[in-house]
Parts: sequence; C-alpha cells; structure tokens
Amino acid sequence: MLISTSFLSSKNLIQDLKKLDQTDTDFIHMDIMDGKFVRNKTMPFKEMRNIYKYTSKRLDVHLMVQNPERYILDYASLNTEYIVIHLELDIDIEKSLKLIKRCGIQCGLAVRPDTEIKELLPYLPLLDIILVMSVEPGAGGQAFLRETENKIKELKVLLREYHSHAKISVDGGITDLTKSYCSECDILVSGSYIINGNDFQTQIDSLR
Repeated sequence: MLISTSFLSSKNLIQDLKKLDQTDTDFIHMDIMDGKFVRNKTMPFKEMRNIYKYTSKRLDVHLMVQNPERYILDYASLNTEYIVIHLELDIDIEKSLKLIKRCGIQCGLAVRPDTEIKELLPYLPLLDIILVMSVEPGAGGQAFLRETENKIKELKVLLREYHSHAKISVDGGITDLTKSYCSECDILVSGSYIINGNDFQTQIDSLR
C-alpha cells in the first residue's frame, strides 16, 4: 500500500515537513483550496512553492478549486507526481486533464462522497489516478464514511471492465482502524492520523 501524507492539519508546517522527509511516506499530499469550490482556503502558491526547501518527496496535488487551469502550470513546476481535479466542476474537464498531461504530470479526478462512480466513464482513458473522497472535501480531521468501501469496490469493477490501469486513492478519515475498508485501493491519503501522532513513521507503518 502506498501512503500519501497530507499536511492540512499541521500546526508547524516546516517542522512537520522535515520530519516527514525522514520517513518512507511515498508522497506528500497537497490540498489546494480556493475558498470557492470548498469553504476553506489554503496559502497562495508563492508560499506553497517553498515546500521544496523542506522535503524531497514527490507531491500528490489535490486541487479543490473552481478554475484548475489557473493552478495547473504552477503546481506542475514543482516535484509533482499527480495533479487531481474534481469531477464535479462545471468546466471542460477533458481540456484540464490534457493540460496536466502536456506538463508531463500524471492526471486524475476526485469524486465527492455523493458523486456516482459511473460519471467517471467519459474520462477513464485519460486517467492515471482516481481519488475517492471518504469525507466531504475541504477540512481535515473528519470521520471516515463507511459507504466508501462499496464505492471503492464499484470503482474496481469499472476499471477492470474498461481495462483501465488508473490507481485508486482514498482520502479522508484514514487511520489504522479505517484502512481495512480500503483494502482494494492503491494509495491511502492520511493527514491528521499521521501528523498528530508522536512518531510519524510508526503511524505510516500502521497503514501499510
């Protein structure tokens, strides 16, 4: 199981990023919020880009924004593995996904808890990763939604039927107790559980 660690709940970002850099977490998950698509808002890119000073880990960027094309080129310029946008956006989704790919970055779509998996179908050929939200996006520390387990299974079947090799990532309320509901995914995104622990590596080990 791959682990992507979110710093959304961090109270001391620089210190926590340095500590995470000493662990074997596979990715650093960056939650980017514009205060429009979701209520909360994160720091601007001119501050976010400084993350490279404190970690050499590859980045897993989750854009919770209304206009992702305004952000894609900036975040593609970092040490980024994935850029994920939301399926629920009222934009030209395919255009944004192709822009990410032109930047040489793997692209993906995120789905909110109430979004049906079948809505991903038109975009499957383009997708490298699908982010299943197991909480409502926009805030850390929420409880895992149990119905996510069935959603992951449904997605797994869909990917197999359409011969897609997209990875499944799950984000929200991930702990050593909820990971069992996500056994068929490829990547677990965890924030509060790791960041609020006394030993980051011990918390990460418990999720693998």
